[in-house]
Amino acid sequence: MRRLLTVMVAALLGPGWSGIAAAQNYPTRAMTMIVPFPAGGATDTLARFLAERMRGVLGQPVIIENIAGAAGSIGVGRAVRSGADGYTLSIGTSTTHMLIGGLYALQFDLLKDLEPIIQIGSEPLLVVGKKSLPADDLKGLIAWLKANPDKASVGIAGVGATGHLTGISFQKETGTKFQFVPYRGNGPAMQDLLAEQIRPRTRRGCQASLLRSGTGFGCPRVRRRRSSQS
Repeated sequence: MRRLLTVMVAALLGPGWSGIAAAQNYPTRAMTMIVPFPAGGATDTLARFLAERMRGVLGQPVIIENIAGAAGSIGVGRAVRSGADGYTLSIGTSTTHMLIGGLYALQFDLLKDLEPIIQIGSEPLLVVGKKSLPADDLKGLIAWLKANPDKASVGIAGVGATGHLTGISFQKETGTKFQFVPYRGNGPAMQDLLAEQIRPRTRRGCQASLLRSGTGFGCPRVRRRRSSQS
């Protein structure tokens, strides 16, 4: 476990750590990193970036395996069933490695069957919509949702996912009503958002390209106290 932690730190911090990480004879073959969401989402993007950095540190390829479904629990289950030899890693979110333990009847124990290595990062949640949505800020969005109850379809990355729970909290705090549309991950949901099949959706804050391109707008999620970055 210490070896894996060193490898992950080296991959994140850069070449200066490579000598330390390469000091032991591990790994001797390719590794697999299981992403519990489809390709194209935030977790998948981060995993591919990290895998490339790890390959440079380890001298061995890190193969990305996308196994989506059931808010990520299928992919996590695949990691649990793999050999405990250090050659299969599971990357995920608070949904896939925390929340599903209280939402699904799992065939494994998140606390007993998995060993945490490192927290890679954190990010805020945004409400993201297309520019064609008749609202351009949070106040306008709430007003539109109240005037059009149950007419909005909000994409979420699985039932019980962080975005789903945030959406329920949003409804409670604002007195709005809208429909949830579960997807196997953020990538497919974002594609439908751009195609205007759904609007709007809760989204992790790293989807900055949509906002920078001018094709969408974003606003902070509703919470009782906003951070200084909101």
